[in-house]
Amino acid sequence: MASKNAAWYDSMYNNRVLVPDYAAHFAHWAQSSAAARKNFNGMLDVPYGTGPNECLDIFPAKKAHAPVLVFVHGGYWRSLDKADQTFIVPPLNDMGACVVLVNYALCPGTPQVPVTVPDIALQMTRAMAWVYKHIAKLGGDPSNVTVAGHSAGGHLAAMLLACDWKAVDPGMPAHWISKAMSISGLYDLEPVRKTEFLQTSLKLTPAQVRLASPAMWPRPRKGVLYTLVGGDESAEFLRHNRLIHQTWGPKTVPVCEVLPGLNHFSVLSQLTHKGSRLNELMRRLLLA
Repeated sequence: MASKNAAWYDSMYNNRVLVPDYAAHFAHWAQSSAAARKNFNGMLDVPYGTGPNECLDIFPAKKAHAPVLVFVHGGYWRSLDKADQTFIVPPLNDMGACVVLVNYALCPGTPQVPVTVPDIALQMTRAMAWVYKHIAKLGGDPSNVTVAGHSAGGHLAAMLLACDWKAVDPGMPAHWISKAMSISGLYDLEPVRKTEFLQTSLKLTPAQVRLASPAMWPRPRKGVLYTLVGGDESAEFLRHNRLIHQTWGPKTVPVCEVLPGLNHFSVLSQLTHKGSRLNELMRRLLLA
């Protein structure tokens, strides 16, 4: 077994090294996202708060009272933007969904306004509270909301499923979010803390790891989480996928799958391919 030294952690978590053509995936996302923003009548950069990057892009469905998908981008909590993943909007609109893309502050922030992973999680609760209060005016059904995300966004989606919403806002149902999907998600932040190229930005402490690792939490009392990972991802990403299923159990995580032949970036693109396993599971959640 390989020694878990700095090089080992880097080999497990540095997806840009693991996928040599990662730039081609990013270029495809950028081109397709620009086309989606041009062709779809979205509301861009709608503020959900006054903090850094606290804004949403909203793409209403064609019909009122539509199921809502809130999607959280990845980037290891330190990079990327909601605009990088507008390419997922067309197929989800085709399913009848009102799609909301969320931005958040990026680690490490600035010396004046530092940003931690727990800070980002709290931003996500504010974003979701905004959706709960306002999405009906934009044609979405606040009682039928699915939250999904990729990589770091998958981690945040799992946290949102477990959130006590009454603690966020007494006017909200305690178990409001009951459907979530995490694509290549991370659920135990301790190995992330030990990965030097990430820790430079994230500055995770042991206390923050305990606070923000869904696999260290009790399973949510209600709701389901679908977890998926590409078969060509690192052993650690495959382990994370199994870990949340093992710790939260099959009642909460009824879908825990490895999608063959896909890497950390191509797996997300599968969401746009009609008839793919990922696309069909998303349809199942939205229409549940």
